Amino acid sequence: MSDDQLAVEVREAVSRLARRLRQERPPHELGLTSLSVLSRLYRLGPTGPSALAAAENVQPQTMTRALATLVERGLVAREPHPTDGRQTVVSITDAGRVVLEEDRSRRDAWLAGVIAERLTPVEREFLGAAAKLLEALAR
Repeated sequence: MSDDQLAVEVREAVSRLARRLRQERPPHELGLTSLSVLSRLYRLGPTGPSALAAAENVQPQTMTRALATLVERGLVAREPHPTDGRQTVVSITDAGRVVLEEDRSRRDAWLAGVIAERLTPVEREFLGAAAKLLEALAR
């Protein structure tokens, strides 16, 4: 198989899996941008909105709207920057962590069940190796 054919197969498989995982999301009504912001804040800790927009590769206005929704729902908190009064720092709240963890757990449980049900032990070994390769490609 050529690299071009392999690229098409990997892209299509990853896209189908991503769509299927989105279907397993709990009914919290948050969009993908909002969930991505929660996830980023969970991993990085408190950060400024501009840095968050850059990390998420979105326009500052898009980040402002996403943060407004998350703050309104109590999933993210805004605080004054400790040394620059003109800036703010945003962080995930305990409620935001709960939403994020529920979202992840539901999708992880579905995926673990499908893996256990459909894959042989050898296929699971291959999948573990493939997961590492996909991570390397994503970087």
